[in-house]
Amino acid sequence: MPWDLDNDRPIYLQLMERIQQDIVSGVYKAGDKLPSVRELAIDAAVNPNTMQKALSELERDGLVHSRRTSGRFITEDETMLKNLRDELASRHIQDFMEKMKQLGFQEKETLEKLQDTIKRGTLI
Repeated sequence: MPWDLDNDRPIYLQLMERIQQDIVSGVYKAGDKLPSVRELAIDAAVNPNTMQKALSELERDGLVHSRRTSGRFITEDETMLKNLRDELASRHIQDFMEKMKQLGFQEKETLEKLQDTIKRGTLI
């Protein structure tokens, strides 16, 4: 999947978000080894220093950890991973609700739209 980076926000934050999404969606599982900084930077088409910054921040947050001479690995802390998944879901829901509000929908109407969409099975 393309990295789809934009110029409106710092690139390293977008890289962090993408890696977090890849973790909670199962691209990378608890305990998995991440590709090298260089490999990830090439894949994302960014400077390796920018990717290094993103990974360092994820490491500071405890989501990834380094093993000397072995690379970086995803945490095996299932509670942390569940909390991250819940946090990302909450952010997406909040963004969605804000967009629906901008379109003029009340919360009740938004809920009805969601229920209709689910009933029709038209979710992507």
